[in-house]
Amino acid sequence: MKKNYLQKLMAGALAGVMAMSMLAGCGGGNAEETTAETPAAPAETNTDTKEEAPAETPAEAPAETPAADTAEAPAGAAGMESWEAFADNVTIKIPVYDRGVEGVPAIGENYWETWIQENFGDKYNITVEFEPITRTDVLTSYSLLAAADDLPTILMEYDYPKLAQWANDGYLTTYDLDQFAQIAPTYYNRMVDLDQIQYTTMNDERYFVLAERPYYNTNYTFVTFYRQDWLDQIGLDKYPTTWADEKAMYQKLKDEGICDYPAGGHMASEAGVDQNYAFRAYPQDELTWATVGHYAIPALSSDAQKGFLKRENELYNLGFKNPEYYITDVETDKANFVNGDCLFFSGYISAEVDFVKAFYEKNPDGKLGIKISENVVDSAEGTVPYAFRSNNPWGMMIGFSSQASEDQIKAAMMYMEWMTQEENLFTMQWGAEGEHYEMQDGLPVQIEYTGSDKTQGFNNNKDYWCVTIEARTAGTIEDVIAASSPKNVPQDFTQDIIENYKGQVALAEAGYSVVDCNYSVVIESEGEYQATLLSLYTEYRDQLTMCKPEEFDALYDELSQKYLDAGYQDIIDERAEAYNAGNSTKLPQ
Repeated sequence: MKKNYLQKLMAGALAGVMAMSMLAGCGGGNAEETTAETPAAPAETNTDTKEEAPAETPAEAPAETPAADTAEAPAGAAGMESWEAFADNVTIKIPVYDRGVEGVPAIGENYWETWIQENFGDKYNITVEFEPITRTDVLTSYSLLAAADDLPTILMEYDYPKLAQWANDGYLTTYDLDQFAQIAPTYYNRMVDLDQIQYTTMNDERYFVLAERPYYNTNYTFVTFYRQDWLDQIGLDKYPTTWADEKAMYQKLKDEGICDYPAGGHMASEAGVDQNYAFRAYPQDELTWATVGHYAIPALSSDAQKGFLKRENELYNLGFKNPEYYITDVETDKANFVNGDCLFFSGYISAEVDFVKAFYEKNPDGKLGIKISENVVDSAEGTVPYAFRSNNPWGMMIGFSSQASEDQIKAAMMYMEWMTQEENLFTMQWGAEGEHYEMQDGLPVQIEYTGSDKTQGFNNNKDYWCVTIEARTAGTIEDVIAASSPKNVPQDFTQDIIENYKGQVALAEAGYSVVDCNYSVVIESEGEYQATLLSLYTEYRDQLTMCKPEEFDALYDELSQKYLDAGYQDIIDERAEAYNAGNSTKLPQ
C-alpha cells in the first residue's frame, strides 16, 4: 500500500480517532483457490516496495502492438474529481468467482457488496450487481451468459487465451484508451508504470485492461504442507529433494505402517492440471515453449508431459498413489490429508487456511512442514524438481462486454478506478480494525474474525478486489508473509514461507521459472478444441497412470496421436505460425 495512506491510517490509530466503514466481497477458489491443481496464485506484496521484488525482465512485447501505445494522462479534471452521478440509473454486473467454498458469504447477498453499493454505487447513481462465475468451468459460465444476452459488464480472467477467445467470439468490445485514462487515471498510470500497455491489444485493436500482479515471477503463496511428524518417525529432518530419496521416503512410510498411500492424489478435472515445468529441458527451446509450453491445454505428445505422466505411472504402480484418485475430488483429497491418509496437501496461504486449521483440530499433537523451493537438479532423472510456471506480468485481464452500453462501460471504468483508491482497497482487503485486523508497528495484522455479518469472502475478499490487484498490500515481502501466514494454529510458518519465497527467487534467476508464451493474434484452434482436449486428456492420463510400466511408452505414443488428431496438432501448427510471424512474446534473454 502507498506509504502516505498507511501513515495517515497509523496516525489516526495513534490519535484514537480513526473510524472506518467496513465491508468486503465474497470469494471463490485457491489462487485463487485452495486446490492443488489450480494455476499459480497471487503473491501478497506492497506496491511501495517493488524494488524488493525479484528482478525479471518482462517478456518481449508482441510484434503487432501499435506504435502509439500510450495515451497522454489528461491534465486538470480527471478521475474521481471529474465524475458526476448519471442522470438515469446505470446497472453494471461484475463477475465474482463462485468457488464452492464453505463458510464464505454468498455472492449477491453479503455485507461487502452492500458496502460497495453504499460507498460507490449510490453516490454516482450506479446499481452494482455481482455475477457468480463457476471457478472450475469459467468458459461454460460465460458462454451460457452470452447465449442469454446477459454477459456481465466486464469479463475477466487470468489467462490470455480465454480473453482472446472471448474477443474472437464477439463477447468483447474494443475501448478507447484515452477515455480510460480520463476516467481511471490511477489505474491507467499504473499500467504505464508497469509496462502493461503492450499487452492491451490483439490484432491491432484495443481490448484489454490489466490488473497488477506483484512478485509475478514467484508462486510463493501456493505451498505444500506435509507431515513433518511422520518424517521425524522415519528419521528425516526435512522433505527430500531428489526423486530417489522421495521414493525411499514413501516406501518407508508404507513399510512402517504410517500411511498406505502417502502420495495421495485426486482426479484431473480442469484446465491447468498436470503442469510439466519440472520435466522440461532447460534452457528451454523457444519454439517448443511457444507451441506446447502453455499450461492451459495439457501438452500430451510432448516429451515433458511424457516425463510427468511416467512419474505418475511409477507412483501408482509402486502403490504410493491413492488407487482411487480418479474418483477422488479435491475436497476429499484435502480431507484425506486432515485424516492422516496422505502425506501432503497444497494450497494458498492466508491467515486462515481451512485444511491447516482442521489438521490441528484432528491432530493436536501433529507437526507440519512446508516444502521449500530449491534449485536442486535430480541428475539421475535429468529433471529439475522445483521448476515452476511464472505468472503473467499482470493479474486479471479485463475486457468490456459487447452487450454493454456506453454508460455501462463508463460506469465499469469508474468502478475499477474507485476500487484502486487506497482507502477503498484497504477496507476491502483488510476489513474493520479491531474486527478483522489490528495495527502493529505501523502495519495491519490480520486477526480471527469472531462476528458473523462482516465475514469476508474467500481469501480476504480477493475475488472482489482482484479487479485491480492480485495481492493484499502492506510492508516488505517479509512483513507481507508474516501477515498472511496461517494464524491461530500451534506452529508459525512465517520463516519457512520466506525461505520458500527466496528459493523461488533463486529458481527464477536461474531460468527455471518462465512466463508462458502469449500471442497478439487469436489462436482460433484453442477455442475450437480446448474443451474436447481437456476431456480427452482426463481419460488418457488415467489410462497412462494405471497401465503397466512396460506398456507405458507404446500407450503414450498411441494416445498422443489420438490427441493430436483431435485438434492438438492444429493448435501446435497455428501457434507456430503466429510465432514465426513475430506475433508472440519471446523467452527472456
